[in-house]
Amino acid sequence: MFERFTRDARATVKGAVVRAESAGADAVTEEHLLLALLDQEGGRASFALAALGLRDRRASLDAAFTEARRRGGLTRADTDALAGLGIDVGAIVSRVEGAHGEGALATGRGGRRWWWSGHRPFTPGAKAVLENALRVALGRGDRFIGGEHLLLALAAKPGVVADVLTEHGATYGAVRRAMYGPEADEGRAQAG
Repeated sequence: MFERFTRDARATVKGAVVRAESAGADAVTEEHLLLALLDQEGGRASFALAALGLRDRRASLDAAFTEARRRGGLTRADTDALAGLGIDVGAIVSRVEGAHGEGALATGRGGRRWWWSGHRPFTPGAKAVLENALRVALGRGDRFIGGEHLLLALAAKPGVVADVLTEHGATYGAVRRAMYGPEADEGRAQAG
């Protein structure tokens, strides 16, 4: 599959590994892929990220990811569903952090199982994004996997990254329109 990756897609994957290493994370996550995409210059994904204003709101994205890690990786939908059952995730996080220290529920830091190979593994979610990027590319009739396919796969995969993108106005549809124009919706409506 990686032979189909364009230069920017390969740079994104490598950048995600570097981000995971610098954060001390055990594995490369979807968050690392998105943040590495934000580092790329040129290409449709870069254009879409700039057009949607995400490049200028990196601090806000980082804060949203930090808050999600504090909640143990729960999405907003998860916390809302639990709130509907009378469970206040914020109160639970506060109590756990009061007893065990700030960030006690934070995900992404644990035993260093990658040390012997020298390579950080990709989480199942990050692997799914890479696989879905191939599906997105094939669905568009492209013979390559570029940063634009990675960004669409990230926006489409339910979870924290898609939630954070949506909170920042970058829904799957908005990302698709930013990259391919308003006719992207028309072609989809005609195909359906």
